[in-house]
Amino acid sequence: MDRNPSPPSSEAEEEEGDAVGSTVYSKHWLFSILTRLIEVISPEKAEPAGSPEGIRTELDEEMENDICKVWDMSMDEDVASFLQEFNAPDIFLGVLAKSKCPRLTEICVGILGNMACFQDICMSISKDENLGQMLLQRLCDSDSPTLLETSRLLLTCLSQPEVANVWVERIRENPSVYDCVCFIMSSSTNVELLVKVGEVVDKLFDLDEELMLNWIKNGTCRSVGPSVEDSPEELPDFKIVPCILEAAKQVRSDNLEGLDVYMHILQLLTTVDEGIQAIVQSPDGGKETWSLLCDLICRELCQPDDPPIIVQEQKTLLASILSVLSAMFASQTEQEHTKMRKSNVKFPFSCYFVLDMPLIGSLIRILQYMEDCGKRPVDNSKESEQEETGKADINEEDFHLKILKDICCELLSNMLQELTKENTLEGLHQGHLNEQTCSCAFQNLLPLYFASVESFLEVLREADQTLADNLEKRFPSLKVHA
Repeated sequence: MDRNPSPPSSEAEEEEGDAVGSTVYSKHWLFSILTRLIEVISPEKAEPAGSPEGIRTELDEEMENDICKVWDMSMDEDVASFLQEFNAPDIFLGVLAKSKCPRLTEICVGILGNMACFQDICMSISKDENLGQMLLQRLCDSDSPTLLETSRLLLTCLSQPEVANVWVERIRENPSVYDCVCFIMSSSTNVELLVKVGEVVDKLFDLDEELMLNWIKNGTCRSVGPSVEDSPEELPDFKIVPCILEAAKQVRSDNLEGLDVYMHILQLLTTVDEGIQAIVQSPDGGKETWSLLCDLICRELCQPDDPPIIVQEQKTLLASILSVLSAMFASQTEQEHTKMRKSNVKFPFSCYFVLDMPLIGSLIRILQYMEDCGKRPVDNSKESEQEETGKADINEEDFHLKILKDICCELLSNMLQELTKENTLEGLHQGHLNEQTCSCAFQNLLPLYFASVESFLEVLREADQTLADNLEKRFPSLKVHA
């Protein structure tokens, strides 16, 4: 049976005045379903004394079919308004509080999610403190479909500027939400659920830096929040970064958009010093994060056998990943240089990040692909109106590509500046460094990153004098300053 059967073709609406708004749905039929829901949670329907605590009942097939029809119908604004008028949210609150049936809970949250798509109804639902608290408790449910619908509802509300702050404040005051979200990210294998929960976290961090800081600092002490009946008995002492990484690993192969979400969450963490430190000062020193991101860049995204246009399709994902790598690299290099200054001893830069020559090769390939995309012939066959219509989109795409290029150049320049002769020889041997790739790098880095290019060229002279001489000929400004 489908999860959401199609709404009924209305025959009962033939009675004058029975139609809901401009729809063909029957008010009488909808009201009868709400009445049956009330009966489901009424005292007479309560579980008999002595029944096992937490028992999970099942809906009968007819009731499930009917309530699923309401779920589909609630996407219509007239139906949603009718449900709101007859206090359906209060009925659903009663269901959420008393029902032991996962399917019924899922459907009721799903209907609320559809209703919340409409601004006035969303404001009404959001201002109901009891309903708001009950919905946050559903994040600790053990039923994946219920968790998915709860996450969809929260994302819908957080996306409404008029009520977003209400939910941010409510979540900030419920520390148990942190535990529940981290538990989902670190343990679920449901990709659809992980993507939706990731979107919720991404939206929360984007809306409120204070909440993000609180979640970064969490994990050092146990959260204290309202008791949640369906929450796991003992939750681990979660830290946000490992949970994000675990979720990213789960979605990376199945959902590129989901991976984009989790990479953007990591990028948001790097906008505050506490977030960068949470990444690079994790028990493994940030190696797991670095390894995952490098693996994505070097082995999955923007590969040699991809057409150059791929860089446009993956631009936001690439920008997020490279932004995190750049922040990590800058943090670690600063720590290494601080150690050198304090010890007053000069020794080769030892950060393991620098040794990843395939990453340098991938950064140069991304720049090459962006150059190739810029050389594509313009399609003059388009009508002028179409060109005018797409002008804003083109400008926006150019803007995102520029951001990607800026991030890529910054990271590449920092890495080139730290290369040793041994690293450079390795890069030459592996094919990541040659006249073509170095020329592409210099073309994009000069003149802004002149010092980095000059520093790398000095090391390159030790590793391959001929290549260094050829590059000087192609870029006369470097020879002048040699």
